[in-house]
Amino acid sequence: MDHFIYQNGVLHAEDVAITDIAKEVGTPFYVYSKATLLRHFQVFDESLEGMEHLVCFAMKSLSNIAVLKLLGQAGAGIDVVSIGEYLRAKAAGISGDKIVFSGVGKTREEMRIAIEGGIRQFNVESEPEMEALSEVAVSLGAVAPITIRVNPDVDAKTHAKIATGKKENKFGIPISRAREVYARAAELDGLKVVGIDVHIGSQLTDLEPFRLAYRKVAELTETLRADGHQITRLDLGGGLGIPYTRSNEVPPLPMDLGQVIREEVGHLGCEVEIEPGRLIAGNSGLLVSEVIYVKEGEDRRFLIIDAAMNDLLRPAMYDAHHDIEPVIEPAAGAEKTNFDVVGPICESGDTFAKGREMTDLNPGDLIAFRSAGAYGAVMASEYNSRPLIPEVLVDGDKFAVIRRRPTYEEMIARDIVPEWL
Repeated sequence: MDHFIYQNGVLHAEDVAITDIAKEVGTPFYVYSKATLLRHFQVFDESLEGMEHLVCFAMKSLSNIAVLKLLGQAGAGIDVVSIGEYLRAKAAGISGDKIVFSGVGKTREEMRIAIEGGIRQFNVESEPEMEALSEVAVSLGAVAPITIRVNPDVDAKTHAKIATGKKENKFGIPISRAREVYARAAELDGLKVVGIDVHIGSQLTDLEPFRLAYRKVAELTETLRADGHQITRLDLGGGLGIPYTRSNEVPPLPMDLGQVIREEVGHLGCEVEIEPGRLIAGNSGLLVSEVIYVKEGEDRRFLIIDAAMNDLLRPAMYDAHHDIEPVIEPAAGAEKTNFDVVGPICESGDTFAKGREMTDLNPGDLIAFRSAGAYGAVMASEYNSRPLIPEVLVDGDKFAVIRRRPTYEEMIARDIVPEWL
């Protein structure tokens, strides 16, 4: 469910016409729906109703401070993977006891900042990290709460670049070694074991991998408790997929995942954390772009637009599909043609779609990429010296720019020429 529909022949974000936003901020831009963000958070929260739980938004999917503040006010915790994300979450007003720190490469300085600023837990990914965290905590006269991320060697059946739960992936410790690693953690003065962490990948459209992973976590919980560890919290990660096409295939819903969680770990009496990102943010956002040229190739037509791979990397990086719609609603029965939709960057990989069937478009027309709220703005760059594009948040019939487009002068001014040149 989202709040991007045609009204009076124009695509709207809630009750704001996309054309009105384009006139004010220019193209390309991202636009997010407050109502969709809140609804997607709420369905996750409701899916675990009756269990002690915390839904921690995985902000790597969308890190704008306004969005974090919105979700935080709704009761969300935040999952961060860098100290930059941690500081963004704090700037959004998220208290430390609602921030979970994940990631395989935490530095000692990052650990220090998070301990001093307050943290719900560190999701520890390796033994060297565990030793370093203990040393930092001891030096500060503190005790750091931890879960240890276990790798259950479960095939998530997703894209190879976003699978995280197989033994060849860099994440976590092998579940077969969990007992000895937990035993070592219990010996370290700077650490307090509070639970277990698992995350097997992103954009999962089948519940069975979740079930297999959670079953292994449940067995491990019983084993570790028998060894004397206080396992009170289970961080079950995120990864539930979203529909990127308007087909009849609908991924499992949060309530379905919630039922799997109840069945596999509900008997353990643990607080449950989940870390959705894509499912909250993905269908909450559009990327809007303007057609620059329609180019006739020898065997195809190119729709050249002002958005590029630096603005939305997913198609180039993952061969990802995004539905693309004209902002002005086509007439019923309008004739369609095939386009290769491409950006202006000097890379053949700057291609959003090949042979995409669309109604005829002309220079100056606006198009919208659906399901672009997650891993869009956060993965953007200034490649080809293209400024980062604006982000806009809509609330009913009003909108606000929540990240403005920098000027070329501001972008260039960050470079420093040494005196000796």
